Amino acid sequence: MSETDITSTDIRVPVLIVGGGGCGLSSSIFLSDHGVESLLIERHEHPSPMPKARYLNQRTMEIFRQHGLADEIYGRAFPIDYMAKMRWCTSLGGDGPLDRRKLFEMDAFGGGSLKERYALDSPCMSTIYPQVRLEPVLRQAAGQRAPGRLAFNTELVELTQDEHEVQAIVRHRDTGEKSRIIAEYVIGADGGKIINTMVGARLEGTPELIDMVTVYFKADLSEYIDDDHVMTFWFANPDGDPSSWGTGVLGKLGPNHFDRHSEEWIFHFSFPPGQQYSTDPETLVERIRSLLKIPALSPEILGIGSWIVQGVLADRYRYGRVLIAGDSAHRHTPTTGLGLNSAIQDAHNLAWKLAMVLKGQAGDALLDTYESERRPVGARNVDWALFTFSNHLMTGPAIGIVPGDSRRTKESFDALLSDTEDGRARRHRFETAMQIHRTEFQAHDLEIGYCYTDGAVVPDGSPVPQPDPAGFEHVPSSRPGCRLPHAWLRKDGQRLSTQDLIVGDAFVLIVANNNKKWADLGAQAAQAAGVPLQIVSVGPDAEYIPQDDAWATLRGIGADGALLVRPDQHVAWRCRELPLSDASGEQALIRILISILTTLTRQASQPAPSISGVPA
Repeated sequence: MSETDITSTDIRVPVLIVGGGGCGLSSSIFLSDHGVESLLIERHEHPSPMPKARYLNQRTMEIFRQHGLADEIYGRAFPIDYMAKMRWCTSLGGDGPLDRRKLFEMDAFGGGSLKERYALDSPCMSTIYPQVRLEPVLRQAAGQRAPGRLAFNTELVELTQDEHEVQAIVRHRDTGEKSRIIAEYVIGADGGKIINTMVGARLEGTPELIDMVTVYFKADLSEYIDDDHVMTFWFANPDGDPSSWGTGVLGKLGPNHFDRHSEEWIFHFSFPPGQQYSTDPETLVERIRSLLKIPALSPEILGIGSWIVQGVLADRYRYGRVLIAGDSAHRHTPTTGLGLNSAIQDAHNLAWKLAMVLKGQAGDALLDTYESERRPVGARNVDWALFTFSNHLMTGPAIGIVPGDSRRTKESFDALLSDTEDGRARRHRFETAMQIHRTEFQAHDLEIGYCYTDGAVVPDGSPVPQPDPAGFEHVPSSRPGCRLPHAWLRKDGQRLSTQDLIVGDAFVLIVANNNKKWADLGAQAAQAAGVPLQIVSVGPDAEYIPQDDAWATLRGIGADGALLVRPDQHVAWRCRELPLSDASGEQALIRILISILTTLTRQASQPAPSISGVPA
């Protein structure tokens, strides 16, 4: 089904988006919300029938909140309490002495004991909403914002560019008809399947770590599950089978029940590269029955997929007028759930910059900061995902599984689960080793704490916040480059987050109380710089009133200071105080604000000048 009215004639559009998955659809939505027209092409007519990614972290949900999508997703997705735990166990069924035994359990992703701490740092909690259901929501939202500008079943066949524009030849797969699209910029969001080759992008790292087989099915497993709050079950076979068939991962998907009565599930098997394995449904179902120890299980198979686990990063994110994002720029192991989340966050960073450039409010150099900001985050996330993936290789040795030796493996399980002094000691050592998985399932700072140090920000001389090396503890900061800290505010009886102050395509100057001087200076500077700027006041006597003491602690400025925040909710500049006593000081600050706005938007790689007596 076509959702676009493009024909064989030449089509001109500011932005062409190649790829209609989570990254491409998000790019279309964000650009529309910034007032930029785009055209999206996707070679497939329908979304993938497989669930693919299912975890949406807090930062991604903050972005969806900013663009009016969070409520709809939360209305359909997992409440946090039903995705609160990870469990390692021997089986779900069976009646033997080693069956249905819980080996280890951990709170995860802001649920359980983590909930209060995670809620302090964000207006949004993470959720589970598989891509097979998320993409239709994004597709509808993108189509509503850009009617006639989604072209599914349309593939890119040729791409050329010069210093002024990009020309793309696309083919409509149902008719074979070709069209030429002329765009000022292109976003490559097709997973690197086509556009990476066309622009010469190289993905470097670990291209083939392990092969995965995913079975997507319907079944009623409720009688075998004793806890509604577990989202994922990791299985280790105590019958002495140390092979890939002897382990597996079961995850619930809803869509209508999120407790033990979940209707849909995924089951993952993993295999070393080169190992032969079967994707025959009968073989896979029999293996699932055997591992779960539910011989009567009769699942309805919804899909079977094979895929390769990778950890790779593109050498560059920008190739002239083509900018790549999502899986085109970085591919992660599924551990820590960073792939789709990173892709949506790429789109969020890129959209406002493209909008300012296309509206003439910024120079093309602003787009260079997309790579300088997002590629280090991509590198960190790829490395972190590889690390957390390797941690799962420790589970077997921690239990005592010996590859190739079924007898010793069985003896290790017997000893680990025995009610003896040796068993208690083994369990203590095993549980100590399993704490390493906190770096995957409790990586709160890793998910929301990324800070841009080289890009469209103006440092204020303060030290760069040092992240928790384990990724757990998030310390909010208003230092330039950091995500605007969350605190609850009230206006006219309505509860809002500080992040809700950042809407549309304008920079926002947050000042303390009703500081008319800042408002006047900001308005003059914005007009002179040709950059949209909104001024909002936050304080006990201001337009927005803090609900508690959190904002006073987090804002990082004095009573006369100000924060300049970008459209993507990251702090661009910070002035701790406003030491103005005369007209010359006011004019100096106006010049600084003009310089900062033009530095951020036109020459983002150059620092703004400072003027004596006025902090930059």
